[in-house]
Amino acid sequence: MLPYAAYLRVYEPLAAFTPSERLSWAAYAEATDRPRRASALHAEHGEAVRRLLGVPPTPAPAQESPNAYLRRVEEVLYVCPWQSRLRSWLAFSRFRGTTPVRLMERFVPISVAEQTADDFDRFKRRSDSTALRTNIRGSTWHIPTSWFIPFDGNERWLVLDGDKQSEGTTTTRNLIYVTSMAHARRRSARALQIIRRQVGEVSVTAEVEDVARWLEEFHPHSLVELDYGGIVNLMDDETLQADQSVAELAAALTGLESGEEELAFAMYQRVILRWRSIQLLESAN
Repeated sequence: MLPYAAYLRVYEPLAAFTPSERLSWAAYAEATDRPRRASALHAEHGEAVRRLLGVPPTPAPAQESPNAYLRRVEEVLYVCPWQSRLRSWLAFSRFRGTTPVRLMERFVPISVAEQTADDFDRFKRRSDSTALRTNIRGSTWHIPTSWFIPFDGNERWLVLDGDKQSEGTTTTRNLIYVTSMAHARRRSARALQIIRRQVGEVSVTAEVEDVARWLEEFHPHSLVELDYGGIVNLMDDETLQADQSVAELAAALTGLESGEEELAFAMYQRVILRWRSIQLLESAN
């Protein structure tokens, strides 16, 4: 069973990478032993579990992952590196900053925690700001509302148990949205304008701004993907089929823009209540 987490990913074209990285990723794409899409999340999760079950546990891998999620569109290869070490460092820093020392010792020995922090500090000192940019964002137990904004309801791709692709291979049960970076940025900018003008709530505005700024850091011809990941295990097929959060949020924004406040409120409430009920499962007995 995968962790109850969803992912927002950016896939950059090979042109976004250095010449040596282009050669490396092109060779990686042709490799027969790399993790395939259907099993990539399981492979990534398995690596993390093995590190944390070790004695002592290892919060971050010693080397950066050589793996990536790949997409190919009209012969153009798009790459989303796993960045397992960087993402582990960032997650461990957040965890360490919000966990009392005595409780921290129950998870990771102090010596290991300090060594992990020192390794990350050394990496930051010898790297520029772009080295700290991650192509993948994760969210456990729910999907932030701001993540739905870059997409359109027609970009929805749902796969249920037993569904098959055209090639006849069974895929993992999932719900995914994929769009171009141009569309993602344009929708985020429009949403930000509407929210600033009609809502003005600081927390909502900050969340949308954060996603919009993050998207601006990547190549303009990238692809953006929202992957429900392990969150689908919290939803049965009927609930998953009925989930139209992207379309509902888009309708809410259009309602705000056109002055149809009742429509906007109704659509927004549907999204909020749906994800609140799912997020509450985290504390369910």
